Parts: sequence; C-alpha cells; structure tokens
Amino acid sequence: MEKERRKEKNPDSFEIFKITESGLSDESDQEIIQKETENIDDTKVSKLSYHIKEIIKIIGDDPNREGLKKTPTRYAKALLEILSGYSSDPYKEINGAVFNLDYKGLVVVSNIKFFSLCEHHMLPFFGTASIAYLPKNKIIGLSKIPRITKVFASKLQVQERLTEEIGKFVEKVVGSEGVAVYISAYHLCLAMRGARKEDVVMETLFFSGKFKSDWELKKIFLEKIKKSEIDK
Repeated sequence: MEKERRKEKNPDSFEIFKITESGLSDESDQEIIQKETENIDDTKVSKLSYHIKEIIKIIGDDPNREGLKKTPTRYAKALLEILSGYSSDPYKEINGAVFNLDYKGLVVVSNIKFFSLCEHHMLPFFGTASIAYLPKNKIIGLSKIPRITKVFASKLQVQERLTEEIGKFVEKVVGSEGVAVYISAYHLCLAMRGARKEDVVMETLFFSGKFKSDWELKKIFLEKIKKSEIDK
C-alpha cells in the first residue's frame, strides 16, 4: 500500500498534513509479528495453559479431545501476544524519532486500526483511532503514532482510558501545543452478551492545549475526522 501524505488548505491560514495509516511502518508486518512472538515467555505460556485447560473442563468440554488438545497452549500464546503492551515500552517504540522542525501547521494521522480487550469481560473491542497534534518546534516520526496506539491498546483496557493515555503520551513526547484524539470502536461485550446490540459504536474524544480553548481548531479536527469516516 502506498503512503498518503497530502497538503490541504484550511480557512484559517495554517496548513494541515493529513496522513493515513497506510505505509507508515518502517518495518514489515512480518518482522513486527516475529519480534512479538519471540518475546513470549514459555513459563507464562505453561501457567496460562494449565488454567485454560481447567476452564475448558469447567464449562463442560473435554480438553483432551482432538480439537482441543493444543488449544490451551495456542490460546495462552495468543493472549500474551494480544496483551503485549504489558511488556512493551512506548518510549522504545519511538526509538528517538522526534525531530526539530519549525512547522506551524496541524498534523493529523487518521484511520489507525486497533484491537484491544475490554477489562470488564476480556472480550475484544476494535475500531479506528485518529490523532492530531499542533507541533511546537518538534514533530514525531509518522510510523510512531500507530505504534504508540498499539502499545496502549495491547492491554486490558476501557476505551475512555485508552483515548486519554494515547493523547497524554503524544503530548508528553512531542511537547506540542495541543493534542486531539478520536476513537470509534465496536465492543463485543455488548454485541455477544447482555444487551446483544451488534451495531452500537462507541466514540471517545480527548483534547488538550489549544484544542481545548480554540473552538475553530477543534472544529477543523472534527470535520477532518468526519470526512475521513465518509471516505473509508
């Protein structure tokens, strides 16, 4: 997929660079997956596998039948990979890719796909995140914002906290004049159980700095997100 980075005009004289997730990674997906699986702790896999086997027994199935024999180990490895955020350092993901630049515009990185696990039922929620910041003499490498999103999503989470954690971290490392984060997600804990509402989408927003006080700036960000959602 090709990287999309296009300069857009906006009515208030400053420039916007809108960046989509496509092509942002400077490592192949296979290399990233390999790193994550290599870091899986065999002791944790063994402990988790034991308890998963017991859960299978408790719910009324036979963990020794052909289809389930390897399931405890598979699920343990999958869980550790999905929740790799506990063993990841977001600062290491940035790897020093914060650069000095006197850029006065707005940077928007949109449609970052993510997956996470709800901490209340340990069922998945997933969707897209869009993040904007107003630089203050510094910018961050383009692939780093999707990576930051992945680190914080790869834990037991609630969407509200995830939105805030991403926003505060980006603000801290870039030293920007303001950050905006928008997350839209589907929650399987709502779709598969309880109310069983499959089409409900949860939206959360975080604003800091100038995004809090400048209504026109906030409006520009929200309009970009709306357009991005339509263009999907």
